[in-house]
Amino acid sequence: MSEKIALYARVSSEKQVQSNTIDSQIASLKERIRLDSHTLLSGWIFVDDGYSGSTLMRPELERLRDCVVNEGLEKIYVHSPDRLARKYAYQYLLIEEFKQSGVEVVFLNDEMGKSPESDLLLQLQGIIAEYERMKIMERSRRGKRHSAQQGLVKVLAAAPYGYRYIGKQEGNGHGAYEVISEEAEIVRQMFDGVANKRWSLNEVTRYLARLGKPTRRGNPIWDRGTVLHILKNPAYKGAAAFGKTKIIPRLPHLRAHRNRTLHSKRASSIQNTPKQEWISIPVPAIVEESVFEMVQEQLEENKKRKREQKGKVGFLLRGLLVCKKCQYAYSGNGTSYRSSKRSYGYYICVGGKKYCYRDRFCDNSPVRSDYLEQLVWEEIKILLKDPEFLEKEYQRRLQELEKTPKHLERDRLMAREKKLQKMINRLIDAYSEGLIEKIEFSKRIKSMRSDLTYVRQCIQETEKSSQSAIELQVIIGQLQEFSARVSDQLHSADKSTKRYIIQALIKRIEVDEDEINIVFRIDPHPTAQTTRKFSGDCDRSH
Repeated sequence: MSEKIALYARVSSEKQVQSNTIDSQIASLKERIRLDSHTLLSGWIFVDDGYSGSTLMRPELERLRDCVVNEGLEKIYVHSPDRLARKYAYQYLLIEEFKQSGVEVVFLNDEMGKSPESDLLLQLQGIIAEYERMKIMERSRRGKRHSAQQGLVKVLAAAPYGYRYIGKQEGNGHGAYEVISEEAEIVRQMFDGVANKRWSLNEVTRYLARLGKPTRRGNPIWDRGTVLHILKNPAYKGAAAFGKTKIIPRLPHLRAHRNRTLHSKRASSIQNTPKQEWISIPVPAIVEESVFEMVQEQLEENKKRKREQKGKVGFLLRGLLVCKKCQYAYSGNGTSYRSSKRSYGYYICVGGKKYCYRDRFCDNSPVRSDYLEQLVWEEIKILLKDPEFLEKEYQRRLQELEKTPKHLERDRLMAREKKLQKMINRLIDAYSEGLIEKIEFSKRIKSMRSDLTYVRQCIQETEKSSQSAIELQVIIGQLQEFSARVSDQLHSADKSTKRYIIQALIKRIEVDEDEINIVFRIDPHPTAQTTRKFSGDCDRSH
C-alpha cells in the first residue's frame, strides 16, 4: 500500500511566480520527504502560484482540503506556517481541520506536535508574525500620510498623463512631477472642449481619434473611462490628491472574468474615499483652477441630463452576458430612433469591431436588449412557477454521467498530471545543470505549468461532477418555497425587483451565433449547472 504523503507550496506575488521562487520551496519539501524515507506521488503536489495568503479561497488549497477528507492523507509537508495562511486564525483553523482528519502537518522550520510547549511556541510565533506585519503596514500608512501632509510628491503613484515623475536622484533628494509639453497640450484641449464647448465624453474621444494621438500605453482609441479619469484628476489644476482610494476586503464578482476563476488571487478590493479625506500635494498646474471647476460642473450636468433622458434604456442583464465565441462580456448600448419614437438598446460583444484596436476581434452579432430581457424573464417565470423541471434536468444529467466512466477519465487526467510534473522536474534539473539556457527554460516552464494548471482544473471538475441527490432536493425545496412567495408578484415586478431575481437565479448567459444559453444557479458545485438553450428567439443585427 502506497503512502499518502502530500506537499503544499504557495507564493503570493506575480513577481515571485516569474522568478521561480516556488521551485525552491518544492525542492526543499521534496528533500525533507526523502530524508524522512517517504515517497511522494505526483498527484499529491499542491501549488498555489500567485495567490494571497490572506484568503482561504485558493484552488489548490481547496483541492488539498477535499483530499484530506476524501482520500485519507497521512502527512502534509509545508515550508512554514505562513505558506498555509498569513493570518494566524486561518493557520489555526487549517491545522485543527487537518488534525481532526488524522493528518500530520510537518513544517520544515517548525516542529509541531512534539510537545504542548512546541505547539504553544508555534502559536506564539504566528501571532507575533501577524502582529509585526500589521505594525509594518500601519507604520507605512502613517509614514506616507505624514509625507503627503508635508507636500512630498514621492508618496504618489505613477505620474498621470501629461506629467513625468522625477526621482530623488534626479530631483536633488525630492520626487517631483515634470510637465510633458506635448501631452499637456492635449490635456488642455480636452478641458477646453468640455468647459467651453460643452463636449460629452464621447465627443472628447472622437476628437482625440481625429487628432490621431494615442494614449500613454499606445492605444489609438481613447476609452471614456480614461478621459473621465483625466478630467476629474485635481493634479491638473496643481493639487494632486493622496488617499483617493483605500483597500477593503475582497468584494464578490457577479460572474468570473474572461479566462479567470470566480475567486480572485487577490484578497482585497479598492474603494474610492470621500473627497473630504483627500490630502492635496502641490504639483505644476496644466489648466487654470477656474477651468477645472467649470469642467466638474459640466460633467455633473451631463450626468444629470443623461439620467433625465426620456425612454432611457435599462439593461437588466448587465454583467451576466458572455460571448460564447471569444469569452468577452456583452455590453449594453442604447439606441434611439426619433422618427418612429422608438428607444431600445443592443447587447454588443466587447471583443467585436467596435473595439478594433485589438489584434483580433469577434464577429458575434449584437442582440436586441428588449427581446433578450423578455426571453430571460419569461424563463424566470417558468422556473418559479414550475421548479420541478430542475429535478427532471438533474435526473437527466445523472443518467448521462452514469454512462461516462468517470474513474477512467480521472485516471487519464491523473496520469497526465504525473507526466507533466515529471517533465517539469526534469526541466528544472536540466536548467540547474546548465544544459539549457534561461530564455528557453522560462518559455518551456511557463507552457508546461499552464498545461498542468489546466489538467488540475479538469481533475477538480471531474471530482466534483458526482453530486448528492440530498443536496439537490434541499435546493429544489428552497426554490419551491421561494417561488410560492413571489409567483403572485411576478407580473407587477419593477425593474429593480426583476434585476434582483435575475441575479439570484442566473449564473451567466452565453450568447452564441445561433443560440442563447442560460446557466442557472441551482447547485453550489460549479460543474452542476442547469442550462436552457434557445435558438432564433432574439432579434439580431447582422
